[in-house]
Amino acid sequence: MLGVSLVGKRLLLALRRIRVTITSEDYCLSSILKHDPVGSAIVVDPQVGCCYSRCGKERQANMNNRPLTECIKGAGIALITICLSATFAQLGLAQSKDTQQPDLQQMQNKLEQMEKEMLELKQQISSMQQPQKPATAPTKSEEAVAEVVNQEASAHTPVEEVGNPPLPAEHGTTLDLYGFVMLDSGYDFKTNNPDWFDVERPTKLNAFLGEFGPDGKVYFGVRQTRFGVKTSTETPLGDLTTRFEFELYGTGVDAGQTTFRLRHAYGELGAFGAGQTWSPFMDIDVFPNTIEYWGPSGMVFYRNVQVRWMPLRGDRVKVTFAAERPGATADQGSYSDFIALQDVRPRFNVPDISGNVRFIGEKGYLQVAGIFRKISWVDTNPAPPDLGRTVYGGGVNVSSNLKLDSKDLGKFQVVYGEGIENYMNDAPVDVGIQKTGNPANPIKGIALPVLGVVAFIDHTWSTRFSSSAGYSLVNIENANGDLPSAFHQGHYAVGNLLFYPVKQLMVGTEFQFGRRVNFDDGFNTNDYRLQFSVRYDWAKAFGFDR
Repeated sequence: MLGVSLVGKRLLLALRRIRVTITSEDYCLSSILKHDPVGSAIVVDPQVGCCYSRCGKERQANMNNRPLTECIKGAGIALITICLSATFAQLGLAQSKDTQQPDLQQMQNKLEQMEKEMLELKQQISSMQQPQKPATAPTKSEEAVAEVVNQEASAHTPVEEVGNPPLPAEHGTTLDLYGFVMLDSGYDFKTNNPDWFDVERPTKLNAFLGEFGPDGKVYFGVRQTRFGVKTSTETPLGDLTTRFEFELYGTGVDAGQTTFRLRHAYGELGAFGAGQTWSPFMDIDVFPNTIEYWGPSGMVFYRNVQVRWMPLRGDRVKVTFAAERPGATADQGSYSDFIALQDVRPRFNVPDISGNVRFIGEKGYLQVAGIFRKISWVDTNPAPPDLGRTVYGGGVNVSSNLKLDSKDLGKFQVVYGEGIENYMNDAPVDVGIQKTGNPANPIKGIALPVLGVVAFIDHTWSTRFSSSAGYSLVNIENANGDLPSAFHQGHYAVGNLLFYPVKQLMVGTEFQFGRRVNFDDGFNTNDYRLQFSVRYDWAKAFGFDR
């Protein structure tokens, strides 16, 4: 700043010396400045301004007769003006650079500090992810991807406190919402139990003429509509999965109603699971691609509350065991009015034990399942006869899916056992009344043998059309104490054509046949249905970071 002041003073002094030699009659500084092409800004002395006012008229008259010395003096003043402007401009620029230099240095220091912190975060993330990396050396492309991931993670991962051990890697949770809205409509050419108006169940056909009213009816319903939630969370012990699902098909005390019905409430972690889901004794993959809700009558089909263990879940072999909630139904038959039976109460003090083994091949799989049950009942009346008893039930279920060719998939199942009707899709009772011929104990309960057969083919016509057709049988060996009209045998057959305009929409029509055969009165009945259904599928997946 001192140098600038000295330069300014010297220039002003020179300017004054030149100005002294110029008279008001010769020329005016204001006139020179006005004709200066540079247009530099100089503070004009007030006297010059007065001079300009006085000599304004003379300047125009004497412009053409101006001496050479005057031109030289004017050029000197203009040159000094230009030099002065350039000097101040350079000094001002130098001063601006001097003030900007510390700001630039601070920014560079901050950038270096941020780069150092990002490097430390990358090292911490790499140390946390080290156990999950494969043993093989990464390729250059993998290293580049990892670098990008680390950079992104470093911008959002909080720094751990000094002295704390490294936290385990964060794991995410996936949430899948799914379901469908489904309309069922059709025409029943015969009749059945009105609580089961929209399904084909041989056990719900009339057991005698006129039991359920006249033949022929139209039906509509949305009871197959379904909603479900699935989750999956990574943990150090494996994937933790859950499933919650319900529909609108009322059964039991809600039979015939459109109301909420729980299907699945089940969770798994590693090799263990608990909740309500498919019994290991059944094979859900045997269920055909039909629009009739209830399905083949001879199929093992039961969702039960259970605790299961899956020790082997390989690509070729799968093994599952479960302890399931026990339960059974009994038919008192022709002794339903027997007073002594009114004091008999069921007792289930041992869970049902079930399991399966599945062998998987290129063309399909073969599954063998088994179950063991204890069914007891106690006579609470101490007076004879004592009708309390324990029976043991069990069975074997063999099932398979077989790829017949590129467009045909065969679904087969054969099951046989005693006292396993509770696990069958459409069989009434597990225990029947057997006459003994002993006056002291005239009757006893026995586990009823049952046979079930399923054979279906799912055929794919094209990406938009498919069909399913097949047959199923259920046959019960009745006890001699059963009513003559008791259910003995059921037949089930369907065939359909399904159309998929888009992946999420199914429109289909299906012909259904059912037949009921009674135990000992010679009565049987057939049922024929034509059903039309529309189903709208939907699903939405979400991902969350813990």
